[in-house]
Amino acid sequence: MAIKKKTKVKAEIPTSSMPDIIFMLLIFFMMTTVMREFEGLKVLLPQARKIEKVETKRHVAYIFVGRDGVISVDDKLIQVEDVRKVMYSKRVANPQLIVSLRADRNVMMGLISRIHNELREADALRLNYSATTAAY
Repeated sequence: MAIKKKTKVKAEIPTSSMPDIIFMLLIFFMMTTVMREFEGLKVLLPQARKIEKVETKRHVAYIFVGRDGVISVDDKLIQVEDVRKVMYSKRVANPQLIVSLRADRNVMMGLISRIHNELREADALRLNYSATTAAY
């Protein structure tokens, strides 16, 4: 009587070290990822004597106005006429929205006034003018 050899090849993938590999990859990506902060425009802010800090930055939308009149909302360049549409959609999505206006000290006041009127039309009445502390 002949005995037959069974030569089956098992095609299993060893999963015992899988959690170690996953955690090493997770830690690697957490350590190498760079979180992006406000990019906006390069703005030289005016000075203020009294500053009140906003408690939470979660409900804040930033509008940057550059020296040459360029307006940036969420790192997108827009025209003055588009401020109303953009801020109205943000206001509808987040009723607790606070608009922080960061304008260069050399911006013409007429442009700031036009932006302020557009925000008023968009019902974004909670407005914060950003400034640096005065060196007195």
